[in-house]
Amino acid sequence: MAVMHQAFHEITVPTRGKGLYAFTPQVRDWVDASGIRQGLLTLYIRHTSASLLIQENYDPTVQTDLERFLSRLVPEGDPIYEHTLEGADDMPAHVRAALTPTHLSIPVADGKPLLGTWQGIYVFEHRRAAQTRRVVLHLLGE
Repeated sequence: MAVMHQAFHEITVPTRGKGLYAFTPQVRDWVDASGIRQGLLTLYIRHTSASLLIQENYDPTVQTDLERFLSRLVPEGDPIYEHTLEGADDMPAHVRAALTPTHLSIPVADGKPLLGTWQGIYVFEHRRAAQTRRVVLHLLGE
């Protein structure tokens, strides 16, 4: 009979403003070191103005196109925003985080996250200024 285990970890991802920041190698290394071979990995970002994505890791123009698209969809300086306490990019960052995932679930097999060949795990930063983002990893399995 298989025994279920769980493990927790937190990864810090520094950002330099809007855009996607890969941290796939840190996730893979931690999953490998956990000793859990089969299971489900959950990632959760502990912020309201950034999100998580699994996205293309080969062609960087995909990432810049995503940023451009969201900038058009959720522009800064829109007069409908009342919440501007932390600057003109604050409320748009909250809207962008509401439209994109703040958690991900990834199957794990043979001690590895089951990502596709061209998939990477990213923090999607929605603020202009540099930030330090914290992502919690939870792995449940055997």
